Amino acid sequence: MRVSVIGTGYLGAVHAACMAEIGHEVLGVDADPEKVAGLADGRAPFYEPGFDELLSRMVRSGRLRFGTSLAEAAESGDIHFICVGTPQMPDTGAADMSLVDSVIDELAPQLRRGCLVVGKSTVPVGTAERLRARIAELAPVGVAADLAWNPEFLSEGTAIKDTLQPDRLVVGTATAMADAVLRMVYAPILVSGTPYVSTDLHTAELVKVSANAMLATKISFINAIADICDAVDADVVTLAEAIGLDSRIGPSSLAAGLGFGGGCLSKDIRALKARAEELGVIDSLNFLREIDELNIRRRRRTVDVARTLVDGSFADRNVAVLGVAFKPNTDDVRDSPALSVAVRIRHEGATVRVHDPEAASNARELFPDLDYATEPEKACEGADVVLHLTEWAQYQAIDPAYLASVVRQPRIVDARNVLPLDRWRSAGWTIRGLGRAAS
Repeated sequence: MRVSVIGTGYLGAVHAACMAEIGHEVLGVDADPEKVAGLADGRAPFYEPGFDELLSRMVRSGRLRFGTSLAEAAESGDIHFICVGTPQMPDTGAADMSLVDSVIDELAPQLRRGCLVVGKSTVPVGTAERLRARIAELAPVGVAADLAWNPEFLSEGTAIKDTLQPDRLVVGTATAMADAVLRMVYAPILVSGTPYVSTDLHTAELVKVSANAMLATKISFINAIADICDAVDADVVTLAEAIGLDSRIGPSSLAAGLGFGGGCLSKDIRALKARAEELGVIDSLNFLREIDELNIRRRRRTVDVARTLVDGSFADRNVAVLGVAFKPNTDDVRDSPALSVAVRIRHEGATVRVHDPEAASNARELFPDLDYATEPEKACEGADVVLHLTEWAQYQAIDPAYLASVVRQPRIVDARNVLPLDRWRSAGWTIRGLGRAAS
């Protein structure tokens, strides 16, 4: 099928390449000519495992190309995926719909033949219904230009797998024809048995934000329990393993530690809360305010734990930070808990030297006053305390005995609770986790 993908950020670029991978002819459209030029050359504007190879292969195949013209997209495409961002509005926490609205307002007047516009962006419930009416009003072809909503569920670090082998496909439509078209689009994925949830527009919009709210709640719950474990010298890792064996709960997202960040969870729970307030049902979702605040408190808690290891003050201390991406296998530092901790400690007077295998350049653009090292061992030279903040596999493979020889004091905060405590303690380290018994 002839597909256009409008917006080539993380979601759009991956979706475009994956649609080409399953056999469609894809045009990726973006307003940024520099980004378009890079993608057309097979160069990704972000780090995602395996994406550079997929992108360049699809461009070479001829099934994937990029441009800046919505007119070209309208002329050539049967399906138009909307993948632009819906960032948080600074004053209310609600989703900023200006990019989605501007795409619809520019694209719809150029739709002169039957087609399907498919929203993938995370939006407040009620948006799809409004945009469907807007398209019918503006499009020369009228109601023959339909709209559906197909929320994305990809995670950075596993984005290709999440797109090509998703846990489920959720499609919200108002007509049987729109549903049939999307079943054809995704036929190569559905043939493997991927669950396909066909529903109305409102439910499809709510599925994504509800899933993120549930995930945020589960992460924040185990972090709250970690505080209790700290108070009584219990071990939250063992506790999480035990409750995760309950089939009603499951083990995923029960890793206590520094908390969540990135461009989705915090933004989406705030947007859901704002929409609930508009709909007059905020009393049912007030708990999301505490979830959000508990998550932010994890950053302060990590700073507090590190401060106790340097006798109560960071002034004139050397602090090493391992990891500034919000999670491993990405270079994304948006709302990164790790980067937030590094900056807080720098503001308390420490010299902070950080290492991250992929995200250091993005962090440097935002916070050039931090020191940046090209190797983790270099970041730790002369350190009074080391903070393990992003659980990259290479940090878990570090030899603690060797690292003890380059630091000033062998003291480490494992804010992700993944380092083997016994091994580090045997190498002479004082190691503190979050919710784990202190050494």
